[in-house]
Amino acid sequence: MKLSDLVRNAMVDAITAAIDGGTGAGTLTIRTGAAPTNTTDADSGTLLATLTFSDPSFGSSSGGTGTANSITQDSSIDATGTAAHYRIKDSSGTVVAQGPVGTSGADINFNSTSFVTGGTCSISSLTLTQPAGS
Repeated sequence: MKLSDLVRNAMVDAITAAIDGGTGAGTLTIRTGAAPTNTTDADSGTLLATLTFSDPSFGSSSGGTGTANSITQDSSIDATGTAAHYRIKDSSGTVVAQGPVGTSGADINFNSTSFVTGGTCSISSLTLTQPAGS
């Protein structure tokens, strides 16, 4: 299936609208261990960091890609551990998306997945892309 840019943009914009749902800014949490099986399952692993999206979280998408507005860093990491997955939630705590973190080839890549209590976690750039298909 091949998708038009119109459809791809609508899909990305629907995800970002869900992040912006609720009464404030959404969050992106970084956690240890495997992600829960489903987005409706309870959080798993140890919470390492919580970053806060701008409100709105993303600008309008183009070419099937949305680029995040600035994301507020976590200036004091909560626990020491190895980052393994993320969860994106709206302001009321409903999970919108989740996936792996790593140093390359993951949904979100950090310079290092070793997080240390009191350190800083930041994301300088984040995009959501809906592929066109084959």
